Amino acid sequence: MSTLITTPFSATSTAAEVLTEVDLSGRRAVVTGASSGIGVETARALAGAGAQVTITVRDLDAGARVAADITASTGSDQVTVAPLDLAQPASVAAFVNGWQGPLHILVNNAGVMAAPETRTSQGWELQFATNHLGHFALTTGLRPALAAAGGARVVSVSSSAHLRSDVVFDDIHFLARPYEPWAAYGQSKTANVLFAVEATRRWADDGIAVNALMPGGIRTKLQRHVTDAELDRLRAQSTAGAGGGGGGGITWKTPEQGASTSVLLAASPLVDGVSGRYFEDCNEAGPNQPGTRTGVADYALDPRSAALLWDVSLATLAG
Repeated sequence: MSTLITTPFSATSTAAEVLTEVDLSGRRAVVTGASSGIGVETARALAGAGAQVTITVRDLDAGARVAADITASTGSDQVTVAPLDLAQPASVAAFVNGWQGPLHILVNNAGVMAAPETRTSQGWELQFATNHLGHFALTTGLRPALAAAGGARVVSVSSSAHLRSDVVFDDIHFLARPYEPWAAYGQSKTANVLFAVEATRRWADDGIAVNALMPGGIRTKLQRHVTDAELDRLRAQSTAGAGGGGGGGITWKTPEQGASTSVLLAASPLVDGVSGRYFEDCNEAGPNQPGTRTGVADYALDPRSAALLWDVSLATLAG
C-alpha cells in the first residue's frame, strides 16, 4: 500500500481550524443533509472560508433556519437552501436538472442510521437507498458540473460502521435474509467507500478527486433510531477503551470536530491530488486491525467490488 497521507490536524481539530487561511472565494459547494449535525458545521466552515454553499434538506423550514444561522455566524450571504430527498430518484433528478454552472465541492453527508426495516416505493432498503444509491445518482448526475469546475472534490461521508458488513451483493435489500439495522447501515457505509474507489478510477481524466471518511462518534439526529440503552452501551465501551488503553472504545466529538475531516477533504490544499482514499481524524486511515473500530476494511477498498457496485447501482437506478 502507498504511504499514508498525514496532516498536522487530528481528532480534536475543528472544521474552522482546518480551513484557517484557506480562501474559497468563487468556489461553489453543495452539502447534503445540512439541516443538523456535522452537515451544518461542514457548510458553516465552507461558507466561512468564502464558498458559495447550497445546503440540501428535506425540511425547507429547517434548512432556512440553518442558512440564517450560518449567515449570522460567518457574515456570508452566499448560503442557499434546496430541497432534496435522496430516497426519491425524482427528487435527485430535479436537483441535478436544476443545477447550472460548475460545482467545485460536493459533500455527500446526508444519511440514515440503524433505521427499522423500511423500503422505498421502489422496494429498496431505505439505508442503502439513501446513503448510497441517492448519493450515487446525485454525484453521477452532477459529473458534468464537477468536471467543468476543474479540480473538483467529492467527499463521501462513511463510518466505522462499514467494518460491520461488506456489501452483500446476493441480497443487498434484505429480501431473503433477516433484516438487521446495523448490518444494513454497515453495508451502505462500505458502499460509500467503494464509490470513492471506483469514481477515482473512472473520473481521473476529469480532474475530480473523490475520497471517503469516518467523521468520528458525534451525538446528532443521525442517531434518532438508536435507543438510549444502545448509546449507554457504546459509552460504556468508550470508557472501557479509554481507561484500559484499548482500541475498541469511542471518543465522542463535537459536531465542529466531526466536520473537520469532511472539510479537509473538501477544501484543504494539504490533500491536493489525493483521491480514492479513506480518512479518519484528518489523516488517511491504515488497514483495520482485528478487535478495533478504526482503520479501513480491505473489502471497502477492493477495486473489483467497487466496479461491481457501480454496475449494480446503475442497473438498480435504471429499474
